Amino acid sequence: MVHPGRPRGRHVNRPATDRRWATLAVCCLAALLLAIDATVVTLAVPALTRALRPSANQILWIADVYGFVLGGLLVTMGNLGDRIGRRRLLLLGVALFGLASAATAFAPSPALLIAARAALGAAGATIMPSTLSILRGVFTDPRERTWAISLWSSTSVAGFALGPVLGGLLLGHFWWGSVFLVNVPVCALVLAAGLLVLPESRAPQPGRLDAPSAALSVVGMVTAVYAVKEAARSGPLHPGVAVTALLGIGALTAFVRRQRRLAEPLIDLRLFRRRAYGVSVAAALVAMFVTAALSLLFAQYFQLVLGWSQLRSGLAGLPGALTAVLGGGAAAPAVAAWGRRRVVPLGLALMGLGCLLYLPVGTAADYPLVLLPMAVFGAGAGLSVAVTNHTVVEAFPPDRAGAAAAVSETAFEVGAALGIALIGTLQAAVYRARLTLPAGLTGDQAARLRESLGDALTGSTSTALAAARRSFVAGVHIATLTCAAVALAAAAAALLVLRARPRTRTGGPTEFDPDQEVMTSGAR
Repeated sequence: MVHPGRPRGRHVNRPATDRRWATLAVCCLAALLLAIDATVVTLAVPALTRALRPSANQILWIADVYGFVLGGLLVTMGNLGDRIGRRRLLLLGVALFGLASAATAFAPSPALLIAARAALGAAGATIMPSTLSILRGVFTDPRERTWAISLWSSTSVAGFALGPVLGGLLLGHFWWGSVFLVNVPVCALVLAAGLLVLPESRAPQPGRLDAPSAALSVVGMVTAVYAVKEAARSGPLHPGVAVTALLGIGALTAFVRRQRRLAEPLIDLRLFRRRAYGVSVAAALVAMFVTAALSLLFAQYFQLVLGWSQLRSGLAGLPGALTAVLGGGAAAPAVAAWGRRRVVPLGLALMGLGCLLYLPVGTAADYPLVLLPMAVFGAGAGLSVAVTNHTVVEAFPPDRAGAAAAVSETAFEVGAALGIALIGTLQAAVYRARLTLPAGLTGDQAARLRESLGDALTGSTSTALAAARRSFVAGVHIATLTCAAVALAAAAAALLVLRARPRTRTGGPTEFDPDQEVMTSGAR
């Protein structure tokens, strides 16, 4: 096994030694910016609805178009960065993100707001893989690289919890556009610092970007994610869901077949045969599936069941963000002590345990009951995300770092979409099944109660609200049990699959050893 060595003697260009920690700070700030922006829009929807009067369909697009475009473009943008330069693509993306944020904040109509949010998604797709791939190249020492990616990953996880806090503060004092306008000075800071400290890197022989593959990946990802979310809203038997799902499956199938034929594919599918790589991608998807689902459930629980304000609800989630950062920071020493084949299952198991510990929560505002499960879950999420990110990036050769980062981020986006859609649908179904309507309700009151707890808060009696809150909590219990089962099953599978030592294939690439810091040999 060959380990990258440290630079010896004087070196003319030393970004990996002199400026590597400044580079890490810039990349973490950019990742934090995107994570916060992904969560604040849900807080702003009620205020912008009153101001712009969008239709019900437009509200859905305002909330979802960012994720659709971001997820659809990640693979293409990651490969583009390998070809034109990751620093260049990152700085272009940050500039576009700042402009799109300003356009979103001052959008005069729902249609222009949707267009601006789509531009934000396109910009975000350039930023996420660029930051991670830059870190892959700057930190040449394997152990330092593990620390750097762990900190970057935990920053991203923490951003999801910080978003509601920042959004609550801004919406309490300013208009709805402030949650987007605040991105502009942050983008200016990242742009200025990036121009000074970020090194440029690209593949030495990048080859051409296959346009049909890029188109198929965009169409496949966007339509597949749209189908999942629409199925959660309208039901899996809705005609539009079936058509969109078939289009997405067809495009992704064509994409996979094309990658197998190309000499320079966007994604080298042979890597999925490697245990460490395939398990890490799956673990990343599961980790974000459960994280996104619980974030949605408990944001609703704090506000709808306990009656807390948006700001208080956001502050309530901060302990989880703190332990996620600590969990991400613990990834490097944990890998050094126990190896990835134990740490990946450990992170998932902690997430599953955290889900189980949520079961005692009820309709009373007993916050200490939430603190322990939140801390355990956050630590597991930070640990899982950090280790899986690092393993996926290490499995690619350095000249394909952008493509590696794109695969990791795509797993996160797909996992988040599935978690919110499927677990949210499950919780809503349990709520309706467990709801017992008290006598004496009008038809309108009964309809609002059956629709959701949020609708029941307007014009319902105290007895009806108490019944609705009990049904909502029952749905939370079933949803957290499901999340626990998913996380624990993934932990067991990861432990079994990673337990076997890697094999060396005659005449082929050597398999990535999850207990080592680098590949035993590179894959194309």
